Amino acid sequence: MTEINPILASFIEDVKQHQAVWGLQDESGEGWVVCDSSEYEDTDVMPLWSTEAQAKVHCNDEWANYQPVAIGLTDLLEFWISDLNEDGVLIGTNWQEDQECLEMDPIILAKSLVNVEEE
Repeated sequence: MTEINPILASFIEDVKQHQAVWGLQDESGEGWVVCDSSEYEDTDVMPLWSTEAQAKVHCNDEWANYQPVAIGLTDLLEFWISDLNEDGVLIGTNWQEDQECLEMDPIILAKSLVNVEEE
C-alpha cells in the first residue's frame, strides 16, 4: 500500500466518520468559495474542510459573506467530483490561509475516499 499524506489521511478519516465535507457558500446560495491555486498557474481550487468548525474559521475578511455548508459524501462522489473535474478545479483539503495546502485532483480524492471506505 502506498504511503498516504497525513493531511489527506486525517481529512479522509473525518469525512468518512461524518459522511460530509464543508464548503463556503455565499448568502444567495448560488456561489461557492474558489481561489487561485498556490501550486499551478491558471488553476482554481475549491477549499473543502472535513469539519464545520474548520470551515467557519475562514468566514471573515473577503469571505465574511459566506457560511459553511455541508456537502454529503454521496453528493460529493455522485455529482461534485465529476463537475469539478470537468471544470478543471482542484480540491484543497482542509485549506488553511497563508499555508501550503494539499491541492488535489477531484478524481484522486474520490478514489481515496472510496478506497478507505472499502477497507
